[in-house]
Amino acid sequence: MGAPSLCAGWRVRDVAAHLTQARLGLVPAAVAVVRARGNLDRMIHDAAVRQARLPVEQYAPRLRAMVGSRRKVLGLTELEPLIDVLLHGQDIAVPLGRRRPVPTPAAAAAATRVWSIGQPWHARKRLSGLRFTATDTAWSVGEGAEVRGPIAALLMVLTGRPAGLAALSGEALVELRRRLPAGAPATAYRPQVIESPPSTANVWPVT
Repeated sequence: MGAPSLCAGWRVRDVAAHLTQARLGLVPAAVAVVRARGNLDRMIHDAAVRQARLPVEQYAPRLRAMVGSRRKVLGLTELEPLIDVLLHGQDIAVPLGRRRPVPTPAAAAAATRVWSIGQPWHARKRLSGLRFTATDTAWSVGEGAEVRGPIAALLMVLTGRPAGLAALSGEALVELRRRLPAGAPATAYRPQVIESPPSTANVWPVT
């Protein structure tokens, strides 16, 4: 789990550890912010790195313990934890060559939220002049030249992850590629829709 994830500067182990901190209490969070001198991004990264010192065998039980929980960070909606799980799941799975289903309705809800808010992705501003249309569900945002593809792949690119590019097409694909940050070769990964249960899911295999 020491392999690099899709998140720049984060190992797979760090991202997995970060997911186990979804219910970090107010006091530990405040202490972490102080240690990071008020820098929220640094706090999140450093807290994950510290958590990653735990044996990997502890990660799964910690994640399972949160199943069914509605607890979230103050000021966030229920969609932010969903976005975290969907994206970071791919940040882990894709570099490892693992397949991880992405439920289509969940991906659509997450993509809508990503497009509607500013920080941290600024998708609407960064990708202005482009229209994104899902080919596996009734979903589209933006105006202008079109990019089409599975909603899971669109979610990836809306959040700045080039790994989703290989599944997309459309007249604006070249422009979209130009606007995304440098990263792992997008041609390495392609999502596929699976029809067996769960039927509304995308899978990201290595090809």
